[in-house]
Amino acid sequence: MGSHSPARDAGCDLVIFDCDGVLIDSEVISARTLIRQLSLVGVEVDFAHVQKHFLGRSWAKVAAEIRQTHGLDLSTDFEGNYRSELLKAFETELMTMPGVERVLENMAVPFCAATSSSPARARRSLEISVLAPFFGDRVFTASQVEHGKPAPDLFLFAARAMGVPPARCLVIEDSLAGIAAAQAAGMAVWRFAGGSHCEPLHSKVDAELVGVPAFDKWDQFFQMAPGLGRDERESSGT
Repeated sequence: MGSHSPARDAGCDLVIFDCDGVLIDSEVISARTLIRQLSLVGVEVDFAHVQKHFLGRSWAKVAAEIRQTHGLDLSTDFEGNYRSELLKAFETELMTMPGVERVLENMAVPFCAATSSSPARARRSLEISVLAPFFGDRVFTASQVEHGKPAPDLFLFAARAMGVPPARCLVIEDSLAGIAAAQAAGMAVWRFAGGSHCEPLHSKVDAELVGVPAFDKWDQFFQMAPGLGRDERESSGT
């Protein structure tokens, strides 16, 4: 683990969870749906391309990359069809990340979600995965800021809304874009690598994440973050 972490130093006042690929195992479903929809308009991409260029990014950035690389402006209808097909798939295929409910139940500090998903997708995803009650209205989306990840805007917006300085925030992310956004915001960031879209820990992607603590099972979270769990605080008398 990195040498400094607000969780280790008991200086963490807010945990910001990314949603897709962190709370819910959705990225493979999203990629498969997008690949299929793009093929219908003559754009052929594979899963590796989606991971590298689209994972963790807002729809605006995805559309801009397709425009730049393939010379195609995706229509409003395309976006609507993609989102509709994705939510249909979520209804039957979406899974909550194993162990994350226990973590949320036992958090001893405030937490929220900050996601590149649309508000409707984020809301329905959390409803399907039964995580919505944990977050209430503490869900922030890229639609609320000018620049999506890897810009820091979304995480800074979430921190301001929650009334916590960036330096006292811990972000849990899975994507390179999200990790870059957290770092640009001046926040500590850990990488969750337990989604079905992730390569095993210590694979080649980790060369791009030097100094970023990583874990792939949610039951490791409170081992890495002593003091952030209720049980640990109660047992220590704090």
